[in-house]
Amino acid sequence: MYEFYPYFTNDGSVGLYSEKDNDIYHSTYGALSEAYEKFIQPADFEKFFQNNSEIKILDICFGIGYNSKSFINNFIKNLYNATIDTNNISTVSCNDQIYTDNTYCRNPQLNLKDYKNLENFKIYIKAIDTDKILAFLSPFIICNKKKLPKNYKLPFKNEKIEKMLNKSPEKIYEFFEGVNLIFLEKICEKNPDIFKNEEIERILCDKKYREYFDPSICRLFKLDKFSRCSYTLLKGFSTFLHNIYYLNISKRYKKPFKRFKYSNFIFDLKINDARKELLDDNNVYNFMFLDAFTPAKCPALWTVDFFKLLFKHLNENGMVLTYSNSAAIRNAFLNAGFFVGKIYNPQMKKYTGTIAVKNKSLIKHELSEYDLGLLKTRAGIFYRDENLTDLNEAIIERHKKEVDESDLISSSKYIKSFKNNFVL
Repeated sequence: MYEFYPYFTNDGSVGLYSEKDNDIYHSTYGALSEAYEKFIQPADFEKFFQNNSEIKILDICFGIGYNSKSFINNFIKNLYNATIDTNNISTVSCNDQIYTDNTYCRNPQLNLKDYKNLENFKIYIKAIDTDKILAFLSPFIICNKKKLPKNYKLPFKNEKIEKMLNKSPEKIYEFFEGVNLIFLEKICEKNPDIFKNEEIERILCDKKYREYFDPSICRLFKLDKFSRCSYTLLKGFSTFLHNIYYLNISKRYKKPFKRFKYSNFIFDLKINDARKELLDDNNVYNFMFLDAFTPAKCPALWTVDFFKLLFKHLNENGMVLTYSNSAAIRNAFLNAGFFVGKIYNPQMKKYTGTIAVKNKSLIKHELSEYDLGLLKTRAGIFYRDENLTDLNEAIIERHKKEVDESDLISSSKYIKSFKNNFVL
């Protein structure tokens, strides 16, 4: 039986716990906040939208889809705020806003042509994960619980998470209604058996998980499940889902939802080992979201050899974004041919991740002298997987042996020495 361990993070979004690794998939301060702050904001998509007409994104370890869904949500916000009625070109500029008879744009740097082109922007996302059930559940996961339930308790016992959670949700990034539906439709296009999966049905119908799922999307699942009409007989199943949902969403969301063109968005979900999938992939990507589980426990997607594979699939002006600040990971990126920088979070006033690029000018926050020095310690010894086929256990054992036999200074001695020299 498939085990599912959801919980609410501090921003009201759903996080997941791994019983096998006794660790969490998402930060307790906010799963949705983490997606925005470590993948969406550092990528500066608004600038990319201005200068391009299409985008290709690789989402490694899709999970419950926060990174891809946050990107689509971000795009819809730009589309909603930037697209104007070109039949009425009379505008009035006022500070940072451009007003029209219908709506306004918060970015006055774009011209009327740019607004119209955004409606024709082409999006391709390849999402990879080995967990089919989790990926299929992703469109049902609620993204923005405005208020956590009173006396909220985890649906499973885990003191580690209970201690880390506080009961006051922080600021949450608003999601347009319909983002989950967009992904449900796209997944259904190639995986219609999602509605016949017994494990998914069991989890969605379990009362203890009810608050973690989008009720509107769950109703669509029940509608199909208990309908005498099989989805295979419904003409234009995606259109059917879209129309049913569209009739029930609030008026404020109808405009952006209607303007998003499904035909311009290709979502390619692959249930596979990312190493194998990329070996058979001919795409070159503009952005890569590397959101694999912690390197210390699952290093297969953090090796220098896998990063060399990412290098081959990255556009010359592309970016790899990840939450990891590890010296071993940054050193692996460098040895794979990338230029490496840091992701800075101005709200938290600290560095929260790593960026790897081919074009050095794209790096806003370079590695410091301290960071570069740390790469030359034992902490900077990276993981290896020459054939891209080894199990995590073998990679960990090989890495441990290399660290144990290394003559490099330990990270603790380096940090102590650096601090002493810095004080002097």
